[in-house]
Amino acid sequence: MTSRSETFNRFKKPLLLGILLLYPSFLQAQDTVEWTTLGNDFAHTRYSPANEITVDNFSDLEVAWEWDGATLGAISGRSTPSYINGTLYTVAGARRHVVAIDPKSGETIWSYRLPNTERWEYSMRADYGKGIGYAEIDGKGVIYMITPGFFLTALDAETGSPLEGFGQPVPIDGFPKTGVVDLLADLGHPFDPYKGIPLETGYITGSSPPIVVNDVVIVGNSAEQGYHQSRIENIPGDILAYDARSGELRWKFNVIPKPGEYGHETWENDAWEWTGDVSSWAPISADVENNIVYIPTNGATIDYYGGFRPGDNLFGTSLIALDASTGERRWHFQTVKHDIWNYDNPTAPILLDLELPGQGKVPAVAQVTKQSFVYAFNRLTGEPLWPIVDRPVPQSIVPGEKLSPTQPFPTKPAPFDIQGIDLDNLVDWTPELRQQAIEALADFEMGPLFNPAIQRGNELGKRASLFCPGGGGGANITAPPVADPVSGYLYVSSRSSCSPIQLVPGEEADLQYDAPTGSTFSRYANGPSAGAVRHPAGIPIWKPPYSRITAIDMNTGEHAWVIPTGETPARVKNNPALEGIDIGNTGTGNLVPMTITSEMLIYSDVRTDGTPVLYSIDKASGNVMAEAEVPARSRYGMSTWVHQGHQYIILQTGSKLTAMALPGVESSYGGAH
Repeated sequence: MTSRSETFNRFKKPLLLGILLLYPSFLQAQDTVEWTTLGNDFAHTRYSPANEITVDNFSDLEVAWEWDGATLGAISGRSTPSYINGTLYTVAGARRHVVAIDPKSGETIWSYRLPNTERWEYSMRADYGKGIGYAEIDGKGVIYMITPGFFLTALDAETGSPLEGFGQPVPIDGFPKTGVVDLLADLGHPFDPYKGIPLETGYITGSSPPIVVNDVVIVGNSAEQGYHQSRIENIPGDILAYDARSGELRWKFNVIPKPGEYGHETWENDAWEWTGDVSSWAPISADVENNIVYIPTNGATIDYYGGFRPGDNLFGTSLIALDASTGERRWHFQTVKHDIWNYDNPTAPILLDLELPGQGKVPAVAQVTKQSFVYAFNRLTGEPLWPIVDRPVPQSIVPGEKLSPTQPFPTKPAPFDIQGIDLDNLVDWTPELRQQAIEALADFEMGPLFNPAIQRGNELGKRASLFCPGGGGGANITAPPVADPVSGYLYVSSRSSCSPIQLVPGEEADLQYDAPTGSTFSRYANGPSAGAVRHPAGIPIWKPPYSRITAIDMNTGEHAWVIPTGETPARVKNNPALEGIDIGNTGTGNLVPMTITSEMLIYSDVRTDGTPVLYSIDKASGNVMAEAEVPARSRYGMSTWVHQGHQYIILQTGSKLTAMALPGVESSYGGAH
């Protein structure tokens, strides 16, 4: 009988050549191991071959240094620094300063930001910058960054100065004469350089970094959150690409197809003319060798109601493969048709070279979703690795709404977390707790995955619908999946969650917002009175685990193991209603940031008493191998790299970056930290 460890290891040798091409950090000596993009590599695996930190010394980890961006206004901790050519680069704060940091001491080397603009001040994604893009152009390292005001900035990596000869002068006082591209100028909508696009037309900003593929800078974007919209007009988040040397526009891909373009017929009611969103706010991945970029998108304007935009609404909530040089569509797959569930694709697609039974080596891409699915494809052709079947889904009772009669369900891998909710999902440690859960849900319309929203005063007599997973996932942006390119294992962080949704007239929903986009009220929009789903005992209403990591062998599509994350929260473990009951480890309910090395899977969560901990996990079995206490739980992602022979793990701890290393790592000042 073949053991799991034998299965885990048998793919290593056949895949080595392909891995070296996709993941150049494998080629580096252990004196230096870089972390070059937001996800470390263009495949976005968050994998590092760094191996100084092992299971045996993991518990010895200590703080090497902390860098605090509080003076720059940093709060969210969403940016994963890149370690390139001996320097750390990141972005911080609502003004999105680009910062270069000494990786040995944590000292700031330089920082840069553009002057303020009104279009920056309005950005709802200001402090959500996730990192930088990088390329070497004519022997010079260049840092690329998208600002909250939607400018593309190119900086000399060594000095932080704007790149000479890049872009065109921007007619705003204080802006540099070079190094900047005004991205609004290439979207095709009237705008003021300082104020931006009029809010009556729409708004666009950016949160993920650009990606540079074969000297082409590909730029994603983001719009106002769909659950904060009440008017039907907006602009599309078209994908833009620029020459990495000059900043000249290379191509634009229309995410809402215009007449004559593929998919135009999926936008009925002429909605393509005036509605928008369909942004690519999640990070972009790339197959550099084959010159393809993979774009995950979100849904169209207004979450939860789309009666004004009938049709499937391509390329909303899709995975799009584009030629990096021309922007030509290679293939696409729409993961949610006519999305009204806030089921935007929240994570970067992950590229792997797999060994599928009966097929041999297959270049793959996997998209992890909020609805607890993994959609897997041949990344060159778009053919699903396993069948994806259109299945009937519930239809809407909301006036004016017309949903797709079917949605695509992967047959493999199996869902990694809760999908839909019924009585069998409810907590049942005691009959009393179960009955209380049933009563707590009496006012809510339960149903399967793709349960549609309902309006206030509906004929069902229910207050709101429950979406399970809710808009927070499943999987979500704060805890990107990771993958081992050697074994082909994918590791997904998820949590069980449901969102109660009640629709109200657009005019009423509009009262919640100070400066809404658009001009025409939607018939319905997200209301403020859906209520909360609470168990009277103060515990989650559904069965545990509340959060988990699922390991999936992508060579077979089978789940290898599932573990709860962290430890049972004190409010559950010490709850009087559970006295005397062995509830096991429920997991914290947190989405957990992860990174992965040749030695182990690493994730960040907390113990029952709230102590933040790093966990070392055996990649093949899911067993906890070691633990290390840390100052704070990492919020978004983690990274690990080797500088001057020493491995560091970077935690994204709010306004701070916390560098963990083994004892004896000397700082630039000569002292041990």
